[in-house]
Amino acid sequence: MNRTPRLYALVEELRAAAPRPLTVATLAARFEVSTRTVQRDLQALMDAGVPVRTTPGRGGGWSIDPAMTLPPIRFTTDEASALVAALAASDASAPYAGAARTASQKIAASMTGPATVAAQQLAARIVALPAARTAEPVRTAVEQALTTGSVLRLSYVDAAGRESERAVEPAGLLTADGKWYLIAWCRTRCAGRGFRLDRITGAAPTGEQAPPHDLAGLLRGSAAAGAVRPTALASLTPPP
Repeated sequence: MNRTPRLYALVEELRAAAPRPLTVATLAARFEVSTRTVQRDLQALMDAGVPVRTTPGRGGGWSIDPAMTLPPIRFTTDEASALVAALAASDASAPYAGAARTASQKIAASMTGPATVAAQQLAARIVALPAARTAEPVRTAVEQALTTGSVLRLSYVDAAGRESERAVEPAGLLTADGKWYLIAWCRTRCAGRGFRLDRITGAAPTGEQAPPHDLAGLLRGSAAAGAVRPTALASLTPPP
């Protein structure tokens, strides 16, 4: 068995046994490979963010948290190609780019057959010009603030080159013309504002919980008032 299908099968073997751990020797015998190969595979899964873990000592071994993984997904050729194209459009400095990268590794490990070949062929034919980069500490701070609903303190340079310090209450993200904006309530201006991520020179969490804000409400009356959620996210968005 080639390595990519084996990684996928290894995850499913651990899932089927969960929460009971399996030893490296058991897994090696199951897949007819050496224990060293299994150890390398398990390390590769950990590096890709798959929630596998080891328990030392007698009765220990390797296991996976089934609550932290998705069940097997069979992609059609078109679906696999669409995922490749979507991931290609996700720039390395875009929000959640790190999570998108590990997700793509998991998707690649789960695909077999014609879908894998189609995705690989398409991936070889896609290139991208780098967009304006957002510093990784800034991107991480914005991601965490949106996830936890906390106030951020920003150092921001506007289109005229003027730098200012702002305390903002994040509401969401807007993408337009290849650029990303943090939409937030600006305490300095007492109004909703959009902050281009590549113009944020510093971002620090304050630890203060921000009140909830309606993204559409903050955009109302702005140039982005007509913004809509991407159709690909429709199934993930709860009804109003």
